[in-house]
Amino acid sequence: MGYTDRAVSAGALTRRAGTLALCAFLAGCAPALASSSGASTAVPSGGSPASSANHTPPAAHASARLSDAATGDRTGAEPALTEWLDIPSIGVHALRVVPYAGHADDVPGTRIEDRGSAASPRGRRGGVAPGSVGNLLITAHRTSAGGPLSRLPSLRSGAHVLVSSGGRVYDYVVTRTMTISFRSKESLARQSAAVPGRPGLPATRPMITLSTCATQEDHARGNYWADALGNPEHRIDKVGVLVGIRRG
Repeated sequence: MGYTDRAVSAGALTRRAGTLALCAFLAGCAPALASSSGASTAVPSGGSPASSANHTPPAAHASARLSDAATGDRTGAEPALTEWLDIPSIGVHALRVVPYAGHADDVPGTRIEDRGSAASPRGRRGGVAPGSVGNLLITAHRTSAGGPLSRLPSLRSGAHVLVSSGGRVYDYVVTRTMTISFRSKESLARQSAAVPGRPGLPATRPMITLSTCATQEDHARGNYWADALGNPEHRIDKVGVLVGIRRG
């Protein structure tokens, strides 16, 4: 039912006033994102990025938004942003990393990898955003789609892995290597655990897991098993810990 400016019922005015009051209330209660100083932040060994007790890094907000989007298992959710991966010691420069709601090497993640990008599952069944406490998972092809992580198996402990996101560069250092079997739920749980390799242990610091296929190694042993998406049985994972944050 239409109305003119000269003929508005008292009931309509009351409803409109109530709506405006509700909007004003919601706007006043909306939480403000914590501001970032842009200064370089060192991460003590065994700890999380230095910050005030009430400061939440921007990466944590991004992780929370993706976690909320993933609670309904909407693994086809659109990525919230694009990140970039650099691993200087093995010649990886500005590799596009696409975050998505899901788990490592699922259908949406494989589609991302098939385009030559790296995929980073986030949310309840995946990992966290760069710089957040927990496990940042990044997967990419080794022998197809340009082989962006073709040299990952040669990455040594002590090497730096740089992830750029939201105007910051997160600097991780590799600490060890894991081999994961796709035919074992227990083994897969080690890859996606909040503390890589230790399912059930609560995370206390930001970590990273870089994962690619062990096709060559499996085939050399006569193991030609593959899942429905073409993944071989084994994955080679490089695990690292965050050591610093700087402005990108």
